[in-house]
Amino acid sequence: MLEASFTAVLKTILIILLVYFGIKILIRWFGPLILKYFMRKVGKQFQQQFNQQEPFKSQRKEPKVSVDKSSVKNRRSNKKVGEYIDYEEID
Repeated sequence: MLEASFTAVLKTILIILLVYFGIKILIRWFGPLILKYFMRKVGKQFQQQFNQQEPFKSQRKEPKVSVDKSSVKNRRSNKKVGEYIDYEEID
């Protein structure tokens, strides 16, 4: 059976930590630049989709809406609203 020496284990741990902190620093420096690039790309795609849909809006016909004011004057109120029911709260 093979046994790992103390220096080999220590060397492996140091390499793992170096890679971890290296990636962490690179992301901190270049993360905002990468995010900015992707946000511009997504913004351009949304702009293209919006520009493609815009001509269809002008082709749609809006329905005509008319309000008949005579029907509002003929409205009658119903005085009988309902029956009052008394109740008690149960503790």
